Amino acid sequence: MKPLRAHRRPASAAVQRGATLIIGLILLVLITLIVVSAFTLSSSNLKSVGNMQVREEALAAANQAVEQVISSNFTASLAAQTVTVDINKDDTPDYTVAVATPTCTRATRAAFADPSDVELGPDMSAGSTWNTDWDLSATVTDGATGASVRVRQGVRVLLSQSQKAAACP
Repeated sequence: MKPLRAHRRPASAAVQRGATLIIGLILLVLITLIVVSAFTLSSSNLKSVGNMQVREEALAAANQAVEQVISSNFTASLAAQTVTVDINKDDTPDYTVAVATPTCTRATRAAFADPSDVELGPDMSAGSTWNTDWDLSATVTDGATGASVRVRQGVRVLLSQSQKAAACP
């Protein structure tokens, strides 16, 4: 009768056990790197989208302030203005816009003045009228994020001779 042989593993099996552990650790490190890079990429994209949103809000605030100045009789008293804008309509000013003093860039005599003009009235349409071109500049700086936006807009205003002489020499 033959003696029972003890179970011995071949030498290659012992080497494979160590290789499996090393390969498992390498795969674990690779998966960790992929997860960390995905997290970093998503957080940088979130910051980028947030910055674009703040910039667009500041741009909308600057445009709203320029429109507010244009809709007033700004040629009567030329001065720099500070306009507060509530973008989200919660009764709290979100942005402060600095509108520079409007600059008259050109004045040309109006080609035709109609005394029966209903929109302008007889004082603006009768007699000598001028097409005046104005340059308006508004700057918004958000203190919280540091976002800064500058908007320049041109507008043409019809002025009488006396208004033109006072506002646009």
